[in-house]
Amino acid sequence: MKPSTLRMLCNLNHRAKYARRFPRTFSAEAPRPTTHFGFTDVDEVEKEKKVHEVFANVAKKYDLMNDAMSMGVHRLWKDYYVGGLQIPREAKILDMAGGTGDIAFRMHRRAPTAHITVGDINQNMLDVGKERASNENVNLSHLNFVCANAEHLPFSDDFFDLFTMSFGIRNCTHVDKVLAEAFRVLKPGGQIAILEFSAINESLKPLYDAYSFNIIPVMGQILANDRDSYQYLVESIRKFPNQQEFANMFMKEGFSSVSYENLTFGICSIHRGKKMARSLKLQPE
Repeated sequence: MKPSTLRMLCNLNHRAKYARRFPRTFSAEAPRPTTHFGFTDVDEVEKEKKVHEVFANVAKKYDLMNDAMSMGVHRLWKDYYVGGLQIPREAKILDMAGGTGDIAFRMHRRAPTAHITVGDINQNMLDVGKERASNENVNLSHLNFVCANAEHLPFSDDFFDLFTMSFGIRNCTHVDKVLAEAFRVLKPGGQIAILEFSAINESLKPLYDAYSFNIIPVMGQILANDRDSYQYLVESIRKFPNQQEFANMFMKEGFSSVSYENLTFGICSIHRGKKMARSLKLQPE
C-alpha cells in the first residue's frame, strides 16, 4: 500500500473517531418568522404575548386614555361608524377586539333585535366590558362575550351577517388571516366594516407626529402609569398599511364592494366590504 494511501486511511479513521466522540448537533427547528411590535422587530409568538400584555395593562384605563388622547373625538368617530352600519333585523354580529363594549353597546342601542358576539383575545378587556354591560341599558340576553383570537375564530362558516372591528386589527400579527377569518364566518351577502387608525394627510403629519410621540406617551405615564404601552400604540399606527394598501388586502381575501372613508383628515378610516361568494378571490387594482 502506498504511503499516501495509508495516510489518507489514517486520516479518515481519525475523523470517524472524532465524529463519534464529538457529534455535531443541528437544530431541527427553523428560524421563527419575525414581525413588528411598534418599531421593534420581534418573534411572531413574542408579539402576541407583548400585545396581550399591553392590553392587560391598559384595560381598566382604556376608555379614559382614549378620551384624553383624542380629546373625546374617538366617541364621535365611533358614533359615526356605527351610524353607518347596515344592520338587518335580528342580525348576528361579531364585534372583534371589542372587549370593553364600546361598539357593541352602540350597535345594541341602534339595533335592539341584533344578537351581538363581543370577541377579544384579552380576558381583561372582556371583564371590563362585562362590568360595563351590567351598568348599561342593554338587553344582556342579546350580548355574548367570547375570548377568541381573531386569526383563528371559533365560529362556523357562513354564520354572521356583520363583522366589525374598531381600533384592533393593527395589533394582530397577521392582518391577512384576520380578514380571511372574517370572510369565512360571514354569510354570503354579509358585510365587514373596520374602523382603524390610518395615514393622515401629509400636510398635517409633522404636527400629528409631534403630538403622538411627545404627548401621548406622557399622558400614558400620568393617567395610567404606563408610558411603554402607549408608546407602542403610537408606533403601531405608523406600521399599519395605508388606506389603499388595506383596501387591497380586503380585495385579495375575496371581499367585493370595497371602499374606505377617511375621518378627520385620515387620522382614522372606515373600511367596508361585502362577501358575495365563498370562492371568489379578487385581485387588487
